[in-house]
Amino acid sequence: MSEKILYLRVGTTYYKTIEKPLISGDKISILVRWNRETIISDYGKTYVSQVPKYDGFCCIPNHLNYEKIIEGFYNIYNEIPYQPIEESLNSDALKEKIQFSLNFMGHIFGEQLELGLDYIKILLEKPTQMLPILCLVSKERSTGKSTFIKWLKSIFGLNMTYIKGDSFSSQFNSDWASMLIVAIDEVFFDKKEITERLKYLSTTDKDKKEAKGKDREEVEFFGKFILCSNNEDNFIQIDEEEIRFWIIKVKSIKTENTEFLQNLIKEIPYFLRYLIQRSFFSQKQTRMWFTDSEIRTKALQKLVWKNNNKLESKIIELLYEFFESTEEKEIQFIPQDIFNMLGRMFRNHYWTVNDIRKLLKESWKLEPQNNSLAYIKYDIDYSGSFYQSNKTGRYFTIKKDFILQKFDEMMN
Repeated sequence: MSEKILYLRVGTTYYKTIEKPLISGDKISILVRWNRETIISDYGKTYVSQVPKYDGFCCIPNHLNYEKIIEGFYNIYNEIPYQPIEESLNSDALKEKIQFSLNFMGHIFGEQLELGLDYIKILLEKPTQMLPILCLVSKERSTGKSTFIKWLKSIFGLNMTYIKGDSFSSQFNSDWASMLIVAIDEVFFDKKEITERLKYLSTTDKDKKEAKGKDREEVEFFGKFILCSNNEDNFIQIDEEEIRFWIIKVKSIKTENTEFLQNLIKEIPYFLRYLIQRSFFSQKQTRMWFTDSEIRTKALQKLVWKNNNKLESKIIELLYEFFESTEEKEIQFIPQDIFNMLGRMFRNHYWTVNDIRKLLKESWKLEPQNNSLAYIKYDIDYSGSFYQSNKTGRYFTIKKDFILQKFDEMMN
């Protein structure tokens, strides 16, 4: 039989290799379960007897020396769509061929360009190496975050998937448990347990694969997570000592090029050759390759500060808004006043009056008046405007310059 056999048998189950068309005009090859009787009906028993047979599935990533069949097992890890060019060019000649790629990497990673190139080189050459959770964040539009994800998808093909944040929260993970890269878009994880699950998966080599209607099975796990979010300040809950997140604030792209992704894709074979020939800038010093100091960014520090100083940041925002809305140079208040205004401005909050008093005295080193004295009390009405009334109490005093300085520190 000269025609290509489209079917295979793994264990006792038959599958068909089908070419699924994509919107882009390309096709991807996927396995679909097929009925033996249907194959016989279509082609006859002789055809079925020639269907290749394998003992089971395995998932072994290798991008540069890929094997589909490994010791009688069918490798469900996929060959990448593009291979590096075979000819060896010198570094300068290669750089001329990948101008779009290098400029784009520079835009995404900024001063950490060399570490960014190491990151993709590790994905290419050492796919089972643990890596930090890469987070691309920006409030701005047209930053290239989505283009970066699509470009990586073009490089690693079916070994990368996109999921939404709510999909990650689901117990079913069969669609991404065997992937090299799991990109999660529109991230807003407000629960600590989700952060803990991400951290666990980023440093484990085993996970439980679970699909609807099937038993859970333990699989080898080598996935790397890339998170994208428009929320720079609190898209995820992390601790002060966190070292597993590499958070990069991406700037907007000033000039729009509608063919930019296509230009990047055209350069992939040359870009892969460049990565192979390029020596590592960093050396493996931790189980996640990079050291804490190498991947600690201002964006990470800001997120950590926001996560661990939420009450302080809310009081700063409240008082900054007060001074922006009024012509006052200082404000007097008792902790209960701040508590009331926080409730009006931010609705749901879980701090107490004692939390506020403790922050004022211990963190800001402020002291109230020794005696109960008259002062102007401020509150917020239902339209969001500040109004005043007369009150007595042992009030604190905060000057406008103090809050402006705190606000600048918080934003930077």
